[in-house]
Formats: sequence, structure tokens, C-alpha cells
Amino acid sequence: ATEAELDALPGIGPAKAQAIIAFREAHGGFTSVSQLLRIKGFGRATLRKLTPLLTVAEAGPVAEARVR
Repeated sequence: ATEAELDALPGIGPAKAQAIIAFREAHGGFTSVSQLLRIKGFGRATLRKLTPLLTVAEAGPVAEARVR
């Protein structure tokens, strides 16, 4: 997902969108949506809200969270 797509999600603003992208770049992508909990500022309530809206998909050589 792009920064703009992430920013459009409920409970995600520009700072969290940038944190998601930074995590993805540093760790080579996500293998599950629950890895969002490893990002500062993400809690279980936010994860519950976002889980129905996100999926992890292969994107070239790395997996990334995609907005459904």
C-alpha cells in the first residue's frame, strides 16, 4: 500500500503511514497483518479495526500489506 492509501485508513494518519512504510522497508515486508503490532503506536484495538481492511500479498520480491 502507498502512504496515501495507508493514511486513508481509519485510525492511520501520516505519521503511522510513514511508520508502516519504514517498518516494511527495514524488515523486507510483512508476513502477516498482526506484525503491525510491532510498530510503535499500534495497539490491539487499532489492529482489530484494520484487519478486515488489509491483506498481505506478494508484491514482487517482498510481501506488503495491501488495502482491500
